[in-house]
Amino acid sequence: MTSIINVHNSEKKEVISRHIYGHFAEHLGRCIYEGIWVGEDSPIPNTRGIRNDVVEALRKLEIPNLRWPGGCFADEYHWKDGIGPREDRPSIINNNWGKVVENNHFGTHEFLDLCEQLDTEPYICGNVGSGTVQEMQEWIEYITFDGKSPMADLRKKNGREKPWKLKYFGIGNENWGCGGKMKVEYYADLYRRYQNFVRNYSDTPIYKIAVGPSEADYHWTEVMMREGTDRTEPFPDEVVTDIWEHHRPEMDGIALHYYTRNRANYDSATEFTEDKWFDYMKRTLVMEELIEKHTAIMDKYDPEKTVDLIVDEWGTWFKVEPGTNPGFLYQQNTLRDALVAGINLNIFNNRCDRVHMANVAQMINVLQAMILTEGEKIILTPSYHVFEMYKVHHDATLLPVSVDTGTYEYGEDSVPILNVSASQDDSGKVHISVCNLDPNHSEEITCNLEGIGSFSSVSGRILTAEAMNEHNTFTDPNRIETKAFNEAELRDNVVSLTIPSKSVLVIEVQ
Repeated sequence: MTSIINVHNSEKKEVISRHIYGHFAEHLGRCIYEGIWVGEDSPIPNTRGIRNDVVEALRKLEIPNLRWPGGCFADEYHWKDGIGPREDRPSIINNNWGKVVENNHFGTHEFLDLCEQLDTEPYICGNVGSGTVQEMQEWIEYITFDGKSPMADLRKKNGREKPWKLKYFGIGNENWGCGGKMKVEYYADLYRRYQNFVRNYSDTPIYKIAVGPSEADYHWTEVMMREGTDRTEPFPDEVVTDIWEHHRPEMDGIALHYYTRNRANYDSATEFTEDKWFDYMKRTLVMEELIEKHTAIMDKYDPEKTVDLIVDEWGTWFKVEPGTNPGFLYQQNTLRDALVAGINLNIFNNRCDRVHMANVAQMINVLQAMILTEGEKIILTPSYHVFEMYKVHHDATLLPVSVDTGTYEYGEDSVPILNVSASQDDSGKVHISVCNLDPNHSEEITCNLEGIGSFSSVSGRILTAEAMNEHNTFTDPNRIETKAFNEAELRDNVVSLTIPSKSVLVIEVQ
């Protein structure tokens, strides 16, 4: 059977926000320390303590935003511990991740320096679980106020005369879990209180992100959307639209967290057979169902789509690598992770009418990392290469696709063979990203571009390998990387190709 991909024009002209390709760096394991921060006295080349090789690699991804300091760490983080002379900063215990000592050498100034080096938007997550309203308000003032005030003066004393630009701010993290084990009704009231003191001190309004659901907790979304306005009385469903028109939301986005994992039995990242390959493809596709159902609830209360869905934690979660601290969540990254990344990003692209931002967890040395480090060495993971290939979708116009494909069957279960998204950039180039979930068989594809434009050439790049668990190592860092794909043919706006098994492919038509 030949799979058919029909690429369509759309009158809606929805844009795939570049922020869908965001990243996440938590004070967890070796993400910050060793991964990003080595200190100014380190023999590893650095700029003001931040690793040059890591910055150089990440800049190639054109990272749009970076979420920090957590995660669970955020709701025990008190920002004033991380400012001023480093030798005077108090050491604390990282209670969530291994109970190791955190010396606070990487704090607000260092994080915002990293963002400037990466040319990326900072996304800071505030402390609702153990912090105060005043603490959160003062952090915003410290970062963004350009006048004279106690916090602005403190910032200047610590070496930063002018404020930073800060657009994205999260009001807590996972407050249904590690952030306080709250009921949604309680958090909704806390959210309304805390966000009221997240004030705009500059010409860049703060984009406020509320804690949203864990996976399929649809009740959490229902309550947050119902309570996310400035009204005081509940209202029946039949007047939802009218009420929303008169009461603007107090949140710009609501977060969703979903990891591709087996909670009952965390599996090895590298030692697996086809049953585990299939299982993780199927688990990844659950993201589509979650977004669809949470979006339906959001649409009921917000038909104009003024509140965005922010998938600010997603990715694979396996057993830690043997011999490593179980609290550090250090895992290898294989071709299977690359497929998980490609599928998720395709889902986010296709849902860009609601999904404004997403943050893969995490950037370095933790879970589905882009980069792994070992002393002065770094390796780029298969997931890194997918993000590099997919950056062609940043701020491009979504082209809806309909896909007629067969099924990849394993045992008595099955998933679609192909997973696809497409976009058109400002120059008219069309990019189609295709994942072949079948680890055993290639797939013939006919891709129709009728009505999109007139095209004369096609090219492509592909990530694949012979083995399902292929991965890069510090002794062999280039075992799996992208290669040119020159086997697509274009005739009369129809692209014909055969995609290899277990691969991620991006084709460009112009």
